[in-house]
Order: sequence, then C-alpha cells, then structure tokens
Amino acid sequence: MAERRPLSASLEDYLETIYLIVQDKQAARAKDIVERLGVHNSSVTQALRSLSEKGLVNYAPSDLVTLTEEGRAAAADVLERHQSLRSFLIEVLGLDPDRAEEDACRLEHDVSQELAERLRRFMAYRSEHPEQVARWDHDRGEFGAPARES
Repeated sequence: MAERRPLSASLEDYLETIYLIVQDKQAARAKDIVERLGVHNSSVTQALRSLSEKGLVNYAPSDLVTLTEEGRAAAADVLERHQSLRSFLIEVLGLDPDRAEEDACRLEHDVSQELAERLRRFMAYRSEHPEQVARWDHDRGEFGAPARES
C-alpha cells in the first residue's frame, strides 16, 4: 500500500467519527456526522469531498457514506491511538476520564507512529502483567519487567 499523506487533525476526526457510526449503523449519513461532531452541514460536505478525493471514503451528495479499505485502516489507526492514549492517561497518569478524553482527542493527532506503537504495546503489556512495572527493553525492543539485581 502506498504511504498515506498526513491528514489534518480535523479530517482524522471526521474519519474516526465515520468509522464509529459505520460500526453502529453499517453506513453513515452526513446528518449523523453533523450530530456527532456538532458542526455545520457545509463543514461535513467539505470534509467528505476531501476524504473522497483522498480515496478514504465513498461519498456522493445525499447518499450514504462508507469507508474505503484504506479509509478503514486510517480510521482504525486514529481510533487505536485515541484509545491507547486515553487508557494511558487514566490508568497510568490517573487523570479524570473526562479530562483524559479531551486530552487524548488532542494528542492523538500529534504523536509519531513510533510513540503510538510503543504506547499500544505498553498498555497491552500492562494489561497482561498488571503486577509488574513495565520498562522498555531496548535490546529486545519490547516492554518487560526491569531486570532484578542479584
């Protein structure tokens, strides 16, 4: 697959919203997006045209909106970054869930792919080994418990 050009934070939010609506309803309507994001119809139309031009959504005026395969992958990536960040902010840093949600929404657009992947792996490791303190092991390229001193 060709490397995607970076999307603006706004377009990532639209993709994530469409993804969530499609999970619930199999397809989205512009009206659904307006309601979820609290934006104007004209903003949704402009965003859908842009996402369609980038090959991320199937869109025609007054029709259902669906994600292309590439759009699903991009939206799933944004959602995974969001969920990992939100979990980290709540479970590790102890932020209030509402604050964590707001901060995750902002941060999800600005983290590098490397940070997003490490964060995902950290939260997975932490979930599987809640009794251990996880540290990044540079040699193994994975999270693990700190080495015990003999």
